[in-house]
Amino acid sequence: VRQQRLRQFLLGRLLARMALGRMLAMAPHEIVLDDVPGRAPRMVPPASGQRVPFFSISHSGDWIACAASAESALGLDIEVMDAGRDLAALARQAFDDAACERLQATPLPARVPLFYRMWSEHEARFKLAHPIAAAAPSCVALPHPVLSIVLCSALPLAVVPRLEPVILG
Repeated sequence: VRQQRLRQFLLGRLLARMALGRMLAMAPHEIVLDDVPGRAPRMVPPASGQRVPFFSISHSGDWIACAASAESALGLDIEVMDAGRDLAALARQAFDDAACERLQATPLPARVPLFYRMWSEHEARFKLAHPIAAAAPSCVALPHPVLSIVLCSALPLAVVPRLEPVILG
């Protein structure tokens, strides 16, 4: 598990450096990330005084993703959809009664993707917690055959022209 976590940590930061470097016309090794325990990493402002883009990293299983934007704070979450987990128990721990009832009322084949969509959106909204983030962020689920992917933005996603999601498996 520690090797996998180390791999996720390193590859997530590599993806972030690549995306941010592309946005700022800098080499990935020039991008400096500040890691504070218990908080999402942030980019250290470059000496050139360029505006620091926003980014969010997520990982699940063997998958790692990063989204970056020059215009909007982001929250990204990916989750491998695993029908073998006790989703009802997880829902009771994570969601309110109304969300649990909605999940239980959903027919079984649709319950797994719905649970993971709800879970991913919850996590993406949490990651978006940023001083300038809107009270009601704009969230979108991105289609994928094995992952639940939700991206939330402080701005409506329709007005975020330079958005770069990158996912590696």
